[in-house]
Amino acid sequence: MSTPKKSKAPAEFLELYEKLVATNPDVERKGAANPYTSLNGHMFSYLHPSGSMALRLPEGKREKFLKKHKTTLFEAYGVVQREYVTVPASLLRKHEGTGEVFRGELSIRTEPQTEASKTQKINCLVLAHGDDPVRLHAGDRLR
Repeated sequence: MSTPKKSKAPAEFLELYEKLVATNPDVERKGAANPYTSLNGHMFSYLHPSGSMALRLPEGKREKFLKKHKTTLFEAYGVVQREYVTVPASLLRKHEGTGEVFRGELSIRTEPQTEASKTQKINCLVLAHGDDPVRLHAGDRLR
């Protein structure tokens, strides 16, 4: 019997990623060696073995995030992943130990459903930092 694979990401970043994912009870961390989250079968974040976090955003929100946080599109194994941004380590660290990640810090959470979306389990994900949240609605195109 083989032993389960463990993530190669540095322990500090793995812990930060797990804390971030744990802020949303409707989202679970998947992947033993390569931690990730998905919604309706579509991956929207993952932790690279280097410790860098990738976050999938729709085009307009992606450009806004890149400018605001002075970051880049995510690059892994020599390939630029055009739909993913690199979450700066400083932004990921900001919520460490606070317990209240929804108050102006980096978080992933769900918003209440509207009448039109009652058939969907999760209506909207929000990446919030300060007063400028990035909302990912179920209908947003990511390409």
